[in-house]
Amino acid sequence: MTAYRLVILCSLLAVFVLELAARLLNLRAFPEAPPAVLAGFIDFDHHRRAGAYQRAAAQLGIVSDLTGLVLLVAAIQGGWLGLLDGLVRELPLSAIGLGLIFFAAVGLVQGLVDLPFAAWRTFRLEARFGLNRTSPATFVLDRLKGAALAAVIGGPLLAAILWFFGAFGPLAWLAALVLVSLVAAVLQYLAPAYILPLFNRYQPLPDGELKSRLTALAGRLGFHLAGIFVMDGSRRSTRANAFFTGFGAKKRIALFDTLLGALAPAEIEAVLAHEIGHWQLGHVRRLFALSVARTAVFLGLMAVFVDSPGLVRAMGFTVPSVYAGLLSFAVLAAPLGLVLSAATGAFSRAYEREADEFAAKASEAAGLRTALIKLSIENVSHPSPHPLMVALHHTHPPLAERLGRLERLERRT
Repeated sequence: MTAYRLVILCSLLAVFVLELAARLLNLRAFPEAPPAVLAGFIDFDHHRRAGAYQRAAAQLGIVSDLTGLVLLVAAIQGGWLGLLDGLVRELPLSAIGLGLIFFAAVGLVQGLVDLPFAAWRTFRLEARFGLNRTSPATFVLDRLKGAALAAVIGGPLLAAILWFFGAFGPLAWLAALVLVSLVAAVLQYLAPAYILPLFNRYQPLPDGELKSRLTALAGRLGFHLAGIFVMDGSRRSTRANAFFTGFGAKKRIALFDTLLGALAPAEIEAVLAHEIGHWQLGHVRRLFALSVARTAVFLGLMAVFVDSPGLVRAMGFTVPSVYAGLLSFAVLAAPLGLVLSAATGAFSRAYEREADEFAAKASEAAGLRTALIKLSIENVSHPSPHPLMVALHHTHPPLAERLGRLERLERRT
């Protein structure tokens, strides 16, 4: 076994063990009784239901992660990637064309492996706890649309990256970074009008007391909106949410239709104030800059390893190529991806705290506090996740922390 292969296998195992530890510790952290912050809002039966959901979701996640690890290790040890590459190389295509076909085949296999887990999660796990409203037709269409978008947008982008790394040498990562960043910015600008509607219907919030209240809030904060829209989230789930999307004239707020049924007007106003806070405080731009920095680190290191014959041989390839180097580095860098994701999450949690404070001052701290409690219950969230799980995967601070900060803000005013 080569040194590269040993490092790859150890890194994959380390990531799996860390994720497993986080899941198990998170389950142990689930309280036996409803925490004090939820007193008066949730009874013991609903709390026990949330605990059962967390256990079932963790078990499914562990099985999914273990399956992926076993198959990937088998592919590396058995030389499956090299065999696939040999089949692809029989096609009369250019190096870039071969790379596109190879990545399409890998993506297809990965999608087929994930499909039964996604179906089980949607139609068994989510349905068992009354969260799923996705029909089989919607489930299939979502995946077909996702694959089509990956081909239309990701295909040309991948082709350009393959060309950069084949033609530009040491500067390839910089050219790739500029292109990836430009594409990401354009997609974020165009997504509200052209991409998101492919998956959900967005209708303007009807005239009435709620719209007047939310419009007044935006005007009071000097925030120009392209519109406040209601998204048919109930087509897929009972979960409630709201999000901000877009840049410039395309920026808009989307409220799940389930949110309108779960929260009172004052609570929805506080949620909107929180979302506006993200823009007013520059969080959207900062997170985009962080994403660019994260991509720069990944591409910069990729440029160092992409031409390494030892790395591609360790992954089971017999013929070096740009696409083999890109895939091999992506597997080798699994721990790096987790670290960069955790770092981004830390910034995101800090921004969520700032947006909470902004909303508490712009609206009502009490309204935001009860909104967060209701959303946590509605979404069967973990009320007190373990710090390791928070550090690895949470973009929002734990509920208890957010409520404590809001209570302190209320006492100051």
